[in-house]
Amino acid sequence: MGDASRLRGNHLRGEILLSTVSGVASTKKELIELFDRKIPSVDIITSKSFQVTPNPGNREPVVCSPSPGDFGNSVGLRNPGMAAVLPEMKEIREHGMRAILNISLSASTPEDFIALVKAFDPYADMLELNFSCPHAAAGYGASIGSDKSIASGYVRAINEAYPGRRALLIVKLTPNVPDIGDIARGVIEAGADGIAAINTVGPKLYIEPHSGAPILNNKLGGKGGASGEWVKQEALDCIRAIRKAIGPEPILLGMGGVSTSSDVRAMIAAGADSVGIGSALSRVMPTRWEEYFRTLKEGGDVSPLLSSGNALEYVPHTVLSREMHGPDVVVLTLSGTMDCQPGQFVFLWIPGKGEKPFSVAVNDPLTFLVKKRGAFTEAVLSLKEGDTVYTRGLYGSPMVYEPSSRALLIGGGTGAAVLPLIASALSKDGTVMDIRVGVAAREGKDPLEDVLASYGSYTSVADDGKPGRVLDTITAADIEGDTSCYIVGPGKMMEKAAILLSSLGVQEDRIYLSMEKNTMCGIGMCGECVCGGHLPCKEGTFFTWKTLKENHVEL
Repeated sequence: MGDASRLRGNHLRGEILLSTVSGVASTKKELIELFDRKIPSVDIITSKSFQVTPNPGNREPVVCSPSPGDFGNSVGLRNPGMAAVLPEMKEIREHGMRAILNISLSASTPEDFIALVKAFDPYADMLELNFSCPHAAAGYGASIGSDKSIASGYVRAINEAYPGRRALLIVKLTPNVPDIGDIARGVIEAGADGIAAINTVGPKLYIEPHSGAPILNNKLGGKGGASGEWVKQEALDCIRAIRKAIGPEPILLGMGGVSTSSDVRAMIAAGADSVGIGSALSRVMPTRWEEYFRTLKEGGDVSPLLSSGNALEYVPHTVLSREMHGPDVVVLTLSGTMDCQPGQFVFLWIPGKGEKPFSVAVNDPLTFLVKKRGAFTEAVLSLKEGDTVYTRGLYGSPMVYEPSSRALLIGGGTGAAVLPLIASALSKDGTVMDIRVGVAAREGKDPLEDVLASYGSYTSVADDGKPGRVLDTITAADIEGDTSCYIVGPGKMMEKAAILLSSLGVQEDRIYLSMEKNTMCGIGMCGECVCGGHLPCKEGTFFTWKTLKENHVEL
């Protein structure tokens, strides 16, 4: 177990102890393990807030950026629930941990908090009670932390019900109160070991300037918490007030707007025993997270590691044409162009309807292949010529691959939307291409047939009741010589294809798969897209079969 006792009194010693914060980056088991094993400059790893039962959270968009370095968010405490997470925490502990593990908990009643504390106590060094989320449902988050008597009563009830608690009990407070120091003092007197502060400021309303519409999609009318650089001064003021109110002994985990070494030093000078880094991680490539944290510890200049510009800015486009293929697939052509490469993607946003990530099928004219799967894609299929739709991105990184004289491209369903960009990139190398696409059923010409056929041999195979029938057409003769293989489509189809190609003699590092995992933010903040310890939204969606096998990735 991590040594959380080293936190007590550290604001007086001045050691730089760094932490992740709840809801950012270290949100899943794979990412907790990544920080523990590969980012040794992080001293405390904080999980996302877990609840007794699953919570789907809010629909996208869940994050926005009014200006570079400033963020708004409204995830809505999305989490898989206690039963799903406990086995993961147990497994993490059984493998051993270097860092201090801080497990965040969220509930709306003392009874649920007690159940969570009892369940997670064996695996945590610290248990952080979320009394602070400003965009949670009624009864959760800031609804508790805004009232001294309620917050203190919850802490007292937990301690009385579970006197055998081993982990330190930390209360995370909201800054959106008249006197955060008074509330902090109350929960410490009730038996908490420390305070975490601040959670996001607000909630605030975020309006997209082109459309005049709210960006965030929730029951609060688009309001969400504020994080990033614009809350830094308020965070420092809160830390000073809390330290003055609770005295030198209780633990104080400080966070809010920290991105530079000077911010870290200021937080410790204000009275924090550790310093949490949250939104700033979205501005750093995950492959450089350790370098970033190490530089913060050493007091160096991190500006070369922080991206500039606004990665969440929306761009309006006009629908030029929409071509239906069957009742549930549309080829959507928009005004404007892009320089999207294989491994990159964008979000499409319709105000009031939501947003989802999509691969760009063709850069010029800007073209998307969209299949109806839910409420948002249904709205996309309902767009008419002349309507306005928005993009944000590019996200991911261009595919890194070893050029070859020949290539076999395999696509399934709307995954075939990625194939034109792959083919365009390979054509510049002079690669001879064999392109094979599986479709669910034969309904006229395939949506991207003309584009793909312009790059090489093109074959379309209808499933006719057998998903992945296109793989039955592949023989050893198709991959003879200097041949690389590129696969896009549903996970199980890609796995079956990779196994087949490997059995036919293709080297595992010459088989490339497009891992288009679910992502809600696109900027490395939510962690939803994690794949083998990597974030495709930052690092690119293409992985070799060798890498996926080595990291035990489920397709």
